[in-house]
Amino acid sequence: MSVPGTLDPPRSTPEVGKPPPIPAPPLRPRRLTWRRALRRDWQLYSLAVLPLLFFAVFRYLPMIGNVIAFRKFQPGGNPLGEYWVGLRYVEMFLNDPTFWNVFTNTLILGVLSLVVCFPLPIVLALLFNELTSRRLKRFVQSVSYLPHFLSVVIVAAMVMQLLSVDGTVNQVVRAFGGDPIPFLQQPEWFRTIYVSSEAWQTVGWGTILYLAALTTIDSDLYEAARIDGAGRWRQTWHVTLPGIRPTMITLLILNIGTFMAVGFEKILLLYNPLTYPTGDVISTYLFRMGVLSNSFSYAAAIGLFEAVIGLTLVLAANLIARRAVGTSLW
Repeated sequence: MSVPGTLDPPRSTPEVGKPPPIPAPPLRPRRLTWRRALRRDWQLYSLAVLPLLFFAVFRYLPMIGNVIAFRKFQPGGNPLGEYWVGLRYVEMFLNDPTFWNVFTNTLILGVLSLVVCFPLPIVLALLFNELTSRRLKRFVQSVSYLPHFLSVVIVAAMVMQLLSVDGTVNQVVRAFGGDPIPFLQQPEWFRTIYVSSEAWQTVGWGTILYLAALTTIDSDLYEAARIDGAGRWRQTWHVTLPGIRPTMITLLILNIGTFMAVGFEKILLLYNPLTYPTGDVISTYLFRMGVLSNSFSYAAAIGLFEAVIGLTLVLAANLIARRAVGTSLW
C-alpha cells in the first residue's frame, strides 16, 4: 500500500528465459590449525610441557630397554645387549614351572583384589550419600581417607605387629582359649591378609570420584521417582547407579589395566620364603630374577610378557564396555 503523493519504487521483473541467479555458497569457518591453536593458547599448552616431559623420560624412553628381552645382556657391557638371541628367554620362562606358579598367584590376587576392592568404594559412597548429618559425614570420610596417606612401609609394619605371634590378634585368640596362629608364616593366610589390608587402605580414597559423580545427578530425577512411588532402594537402583555408571566403567577399565601389576611394595614387605607358594607374584619374581640374580634379559622378557597381557586386557575391557553399556575410555 503506497502513501498518497509518493511514487512506488520500480520493481525489478525477471527477464523472460533467463534462469534465476544461483545463491552463493555459505562461507565455511576458517579451519583452526594446530599452529594457530598453539599460538593462540600457548599459555595453556605450556602447562603440559612438564607432564609430557615426565612421561617421555620415565615412561616411553625406557621402552627401548625392552630390546634386551631378545638380546644377551651383561652388566657393564652394551646397554642394548651384546648379541641377538631371539626368543630364547621367552621359551625359558614359558617352560619354567616356577613362572607359571607365580603367574597363577598373580591372577588369583588380581581377581580377589578386583572383586573385593572395586565394589567397596561404590557401596561406601552410596552410604555417604544417604547420611543427613554433615558433621558425621565429614568425620567418617576423614577416617576412611586417612589410611591412603600412610606409607606402604607403615601399613606393612602395622600388619606385622597386629598379626605376629604376640600381636593383638593372637592376644584376642588366647583370650578366647585358642592357640596363637603364625599368620605371616602360613601360605594359606597370605592372600586374605593382602586383600584385607589393600581394601582398608584404598576403599576410602576410592569414594572421592564416586561422590563427585553423585553430585552431577539431577535432583529432579529423585523427585520424579518419589512421585512414582519409588523407595530409597528403587531410587538407588534406577537413578543413582545409572548416574554414576560412566565413572564405574572408566575406573573398572583402569583397574583391569593394572590387573597384572599387583602391589609390588606391599607384597615384598609382607611375604617371605614360607609364603612363596601363594604370595610370590610376577613383580616380586622379576625383582629376584633381575636384581638379585642379575638375569636382566630373562626378567625383561617376563616383564614384556606381562605388559602385553595388561594391554590386551585394557583393549578387551574397553571394547566390551563400549558394546555392552555404550561407555568406554575411547
